[in-house]
Amino acid sequence: MIRTMTTAVNTMNQLQNSLDIIGNNLSNIGTHGYKSNQASFQEMLYQQFNNDKADTAQRQSPAGIRYGVGAMLGQTQMNWKVGTLQQTGRNLDFALTEPKQYFNLLVQGPEGPETVYTRQGNFYLSPGQGNQVALVDGEGNAVADRAGNAVMFNGPVDSFELKSDGTLVAKSATGVEQTTQLGVTLIERPNVMTRLSSTHFALPANLDELNVNEDDILTELNGAEIGIQQGTLEGSNVDYQKEMTDLINVQRSYQFNSRTVSIADQMLGLVNNIR
Repeated sequence: MIRTMTTAVNTMNQLQNSLDIIGNNLSNIGTHGYKSNQASFQEMLYQQFNNDKADTAQRQSPAGIRYGVGAMLGQTQMNWKVGTLQQTGRNLDFALTEPKQYFNLLVQGPEGPETVYTRQGNFYLSPGQGNQVALVDGEGNAVADRAGNAVMFNGPVDSFELKSDGTLVAKSATGVEQTTQLGVTLIERPNVMTRLSSTHFALPANLDELNVNEDDILTELNGAEIGIQQGTLEGSNVDYQKEMTDLINVQRSYQFNSRTVSIADQMLGLVNNIR
C-alpha cells in the first residue's frame, strides 16, 4: 500500500504541472502573438520482479512483474503554428505571416541593451530626444532595425507604409519620407529559446552546455524572405476546445490518483485493525 500511495503522489505532482500549463494557455487565449505550450508524459523508473524459477507454467505475458513509480512530465513543446490574423486597420499593427519569424526588440539588461524576440506586432510611437520619436512595443521596449539599432524618426510623423520586404516608410504632413528596415529574425530551433514572458523570447544563457551557438539558432531575414502584413495582428494559436479537453483529462487523472491514495489508506487501516 505504501508503494501504491507513493506512485499516486508522484503522478499527482506532475499532473499539477500539466494543469499549470493548460491554465496559462487558457489565460493567454486573447494575447496577440502568444504560442501555446503542449505537455507530454512518460513513465518513470520501474522495478523488475522475476517469477519464481520453480514456476514452469507456460505464460502468454512476459516473465516477471514490473512495479512502476508513477508518470512524469516528459517534455514541454511550443506550438509554433501561425495564429489567426485579425484585421485592425491601424498603421502600426504588423503581423508576421510565416512561422518562426520574430520581430527584434531592445530590452535594457544589466549590461546594456539586449535583443529579445516577439511576434506581438502592435507598436507605438514614444517621444525621444528633441523632436525624435521612437518605435516601441506595448511595454515600451524599442523596436530594432536590421542593424540592431533602435528605430527612430524625426517627428512629427503622420502615417506609415509597410512594404513587402519589411521596409517601413514614415511620412510627415509635408510629404517628407523616412525609411527603415524592421529587424526580423528566423528562429531555427525555437524550443531552445528561453521564454521571458507570454510573448517575449531570448537566447538561453547556457549555449555552451547545449552544444549550440547563436548562428545555429538565429537567421537574420531580409527582402522576400519576410512574411509580414500591415494593419493586422496575429491572434493566439491556443485551441480552446483542445485545451478544455486536455483539462478534463488531467482532472480525471488527478482524481483517479487521489482516489488511489484514499483506498490505500483505507487498506492500511484494515490491516491495522486485524492486527
